[in-house]
Amino acid sequence: MNLRHLAFSAVFKAIAATGADRWGRGLGQGRGVILTLHHVRPRGAGGFRPNGLLEITPGFLDRTLGLIRGEGYDLVSLDEALARLAAPRPGRFFVALTFDDGYRDNVEHAWPVLAKHHAPWTLFVTPGFADRTARLWWLELEEALRALPALSLALPDGPFTARTASDSEKQRAFDKLYWRLRQQPEAILLSAISDLTEQAGIDPAALVERECLPWETLRALAGAPGVTIGAHTLTHPMLAKHDEAFARAEITDSRTRLEAQLGLPIRHFAYPVGDPTSAGPREFALAKAVGFASAVTTRPGHLFAEHADHLHALPRVSLNGLHQSEAAVKALLSGLPFWLWNRGRRVNVG
Repeated sequence: MNLRHLAFSAVFKAIAATGADRWGRGLGQGRGVILTLHHVRPRGAGGFRPNGLLEITPGFLDRTLGLIRGEGYDLVSLDEALARLAAPRPGRFFVALTFDDGYRDNVEHAWPVLAKHHAPWTLFVTPGFADRTARLWWLELEEALRALPALSLALPDGPFTARTASDSEKQRAFDKLYWRLRQQPEAILLSAISDLTEQAGIDPAALVERECLPWETLRALAGAPGVTIGAHTLTHPMLAKHDEAFARAEITDSRTRLEAQLGLPIRHFAYPVGDPTSAGPREFALAKAVGFASAVTTRPGHLFAEHADHLHALPRVSLNGLHQSEAAVKALLSGLPFWLWNRGRRVNVG
């Protein structure tokens, strides 16, 4: 865990230790919160796990849902969340659960826990993953670094070299290369990672097959009680890095494809990556123009009444795999970390 996450952990513990998660709710909690999840699966082996922040265990999900119910909060669907935002008076605090990308473990490990707690949930699906044509490039990068003892890449802004013989060297190289590539056009990022997977002998399509749900399972899942399917673009690009025509097609065609494959209306959308470098005012306007009822970012924060006027730029709060503790959940549900960060600035619409 790096210094940034150690600081987060300290803040969560301080909030829980002082009881601020209870007495501070009026400052930052708002009407509700949308939680972001990716993988739910048993804890893997230690060592080099740079994408570990994207996965929580079924046990932690179980404890989190029990804590939400125990605090007297309501677990609601995204449609119900929108209805409560539009209500003139706030009701009980609500929590909506969303899962990005469409991973096999969401059905294998998360769904039984969700069913146990009668918790509705939304699965944001990328059709390209179901087709096995889109790329899990962040996982490709992890697998390549796990396999390679050293890196040597020619990038437009200069060469990148690093020793990756030990887990600590791999982690340092991942952190540096990941953020350096994130600053580049997406074509350069994908090309560079393709070079690494070729060097490491990794088949990107095999990773998608291993991790992502096929259409057959998605069709069985569609329409199941408590399950909402949402769109997550066709191929999972960082939309803001592309021209408007490309972004519009990714947003529009993802809904069209899902509706054709699953036979039900798709009302909600999630921006891939979802931070300000990946989705901004242009993308918010496109999602609204296409006709989605809502669209969610990964910008952290709770939902306030003002968000009813910004339904295509909704914030979410990540259940981070590096902070699988009751203290972290209580702090995140209180809204205090975001209130402290934003100094009371309530609506984050970019």
